[in-house]
Amino acid sequence: MDSTVRTGTELLWSVLGGDPALVDRVEYGGVSGLLPARLPVMDLARAAVAACSLAAVEHAGLPGPVRVDDGAVATAFVSERHLRVDGRAPVSFAPLSRFWRAADGWVRTHANYPHHEAALLAALGVPDPGPGSGSGSGSGSGSVEAVAAAIGERKAVEVETAVYAAGGLAVALRTPGEWAASEQGREVAARPLLTRERLDEAAPRAGSERPLRVLDLTRVLAGPVATRTLALLGADVLRIDPPDNPELPDQHADTDVGKRTAALDLDRPSDRRTFDGLLDSADVLVTGYRPGALDRFDLERPGLVTARLSAWGDYGPWGGRRGFDSLVQVATGIAAVEGSAEEPGALPAQALDHGTGYLLAAAVLRSLTEQRAEGGSRLVRLALAQTGHWLTDSLPRYSPERYLAESEGPLGRLRHALSPVSYEGGPARWSRPPGLAGTDAAEWLRA
Repeated sequence: MDSTVRTGTELLWSVLGGDPALVDRVEYGGVSGLLPARLPVMDLARAAVAACSLAAVEHAGLPGPVRVDDGAVATAFVSERHLRVDGRAPVSFAPLSRFWRAADGWVRTHANYPHHEAALLAALGVPDPGPGSGSGSGSGSGSVEAVAAAIGERKAVEVETAVYAAGGLAVALRTPGEWAASEQGREVAARPLLTRERLDEAAPRAGSERPLRVLDLTRVLAGPVATRTLALLGADVLRIDPPDNPELPDQHADTDVGKRTAALDLDRPSDRRTFDGLLDSADVLVTGYRPGALDRFDLERPGLVTARLSAWGDYGPWGGRRGFDSLVQVATGIAAVEGSAEEPGALPAQALDHGTGYLLAAAVLRSLTEQRAEGGSRLVRLALAQTGHWLTDSLPRYSPERYLAESEGPLGRLRHALSPVSYEGGPARWSRPPGLAGTDAAEWLRA
């Protein structure tokens, strides 16, 4: 593995406030060339898993080493594609969750949940066929054709604005430059990858023989990946969902392994009392709803580690918006980089979700380690858009320019590739450029 592999881990571990010396414990290996993309997706995946593993051994007081296998990492980052339920492949995206051609560009929608699908159809003026019309969340081919026609008549940003106003999810395709010039893009670029705060002077929590208690209020996909990881590491993870809005079955099967799940209506007094009792005795609270959605509930407790996850961040004009990995890719220019403005593409995995999930788990573990030693309630905040910015602007990317050289000679000014044969004390370049073919004397150079 080259130095860029270690660099990604060092960057993340530094953001998490970890001891730099611990990075030496990480060993990399496995099959190379996985998760191919124009952006350094595999570097993001590898670094996020390495940082999470480092945080885990640090919290557990283990010496390591930490082994990061590219094959295991790449497989986990597309875990939903490998899932089988009694031999059946999962439904990853509903028919109305896709790219659509707008009058002036492209729009991507997310309508996997029935209420998001209903909002999309209402915003576009397309009749809702209702449940049982043939697809995973309710829409048959007729709705696909009607939505395509409705979006095709409108500008992409018009669709985005109308659908969000109706409570749905749709994002217009932007180039990296357009995103960087937008107010939300500037807000994201001006902030760190994640924030870690000490909120008070609460005493360190005493050690306990019981497992770590994690209250999980997250939805697809980053939050559940984080809490799934904490469950793997021995935590008692209890996920709470509203009774009238359960998780999609295939998402549950993929991301709720190792956890227990329950349904509570926090607007019902008896359920609220149950929830408050759980929170009073929890060590960690992880939330993944849009910023502001849970503000009406008192979720603060002394000594609690709270992790808040959002799509766009809890700031800027998009601070209150819902979002998913696929939509963040479209808005931030990633889809244009992986394809083009004329034909958008996508990352080879929902890497913003998975990467943020492992980073979130790492931030929770580091906060617990610090809380145990120093006390204080802790708050960490992450956003998919921040992870996207880190992927596009902070991770080292392959550029051939650094491996090219120019020289003057009999053939003119040449640009050519440097030799990959390199070692300390060895030559950096050839001693002479190529001459005119066949014009050198047929003799050895003199000593």
